[in-house]
Amino acid sequence: MKAVLCKEFGPPSSLVIEDVASPEPQKGQVVVEIHSAAVNFPDVLIIENKYQFKPPLPFSPGGEVAGIVTKLGEGVTKVKLGDRVLGSCFWGGFAEEVAIDEGRVTLIPDDMSYVTASAFLIAYGTSHHALKDRAHIQPGETLLVMGAAGGVGLAAVELGKAMGARVIAAASSEEKLQICRDHGADETLLYPTGSLDKNQQRALTDQIKALTGGQGADVVYDPVGGDYAEPALRATNWEGRYLVVGFASGPIPKIPLNLALLKGCQIVGVFWGAFADRNPARHQENLKEMMAWFKQGKLRPYISREYKLSQAATALEDIASRKVKGKIVLVPER
Repeated sequence: MKAVLCKEFGPPSSLVIEDVASPEPQKGQVVVEIHSAAVNFPDVLIIENKYQFKPPLPFSPGGEVAGIVTKLGEGVTKVKLGDRVLGSCFWGGFAEEVAIDEGRVTLIPDDMSYVTASAFLIAYGTSHHALKDRAHIQPGETLLVMGAAGGVGLAAVELGKAMGARVIAAASSEEKLQICRDHGADETLLYPTGSLDKNQQRALTDQIKALTGGQGADVVYDPVGGDYAEPALRATNWEGRYLVVGFASGPIPKIPLNLALLKGCQIVGVFWGAFADRNPARHQENLKEMMAWFKQGKLRPYISREYKLSQAATALEDIASRKVKGKIVLVPER
């Protein structure tokens, strides 16, 4: 089979495509013939040796796939040969096949395409866990989503609406904001790109407060970090919840902790992968709820582009430079 390989840590341009042996399932594993693999920001971090997980070289990036079960390992009972599934594998997904623990695969509805399925789990899983389990968001509360046109951001917009929140979507271009409105955002906020000076940071805080009647947002969902984090935290409501989701802008911000004291607010970490591992039953309950909302048309994953497997480096460069709207996927060439 063909696979995209990281043989040495570095930028996307250092990746190679080679023929490698097809995987055989170990006990409790299945082999999935991949029809689509989502591209996510952690895929960039993992090939640069900047992620929490550090696989041994060589390895294939790609942690989110969809396809057909073609082989069963000893003791597998959850799925059968020929089942259509989505799967979470941390790495190994930028290939034609991958071996995955059966606990990490989920059957997909007949009306869900492989492309849609591959783009569903991480974005919606992260955002659902953030809003439901970490923020405990309530109907009628105001949710501010930073980086709202990205994969997890757009999922947070849709899930916030499904959970009854008033959603403010913040992004860096009018084109991105229109996508957010198309996916249910009640209000939108345009912010500048690049480094923000103190005046721009104050202006961002003022914009958020203006859209919330001077009160601030009850929940802030922030996958951006950097210079955007502190002004967003300053614009939280009393007893608000600021969700630390990621740092797509690059720098990890240093937050003045007196803000948490003065606002009586919470700064809450969101690590969906660890949650799914530690609480598999609750994760499955959440996934069941999200699949029901998908069937009801409340969740509509937005895939802005499909790339060939041979274009993996370009796809990763696009996501690293924040050019991507919604989700992008790799489709193996057969």
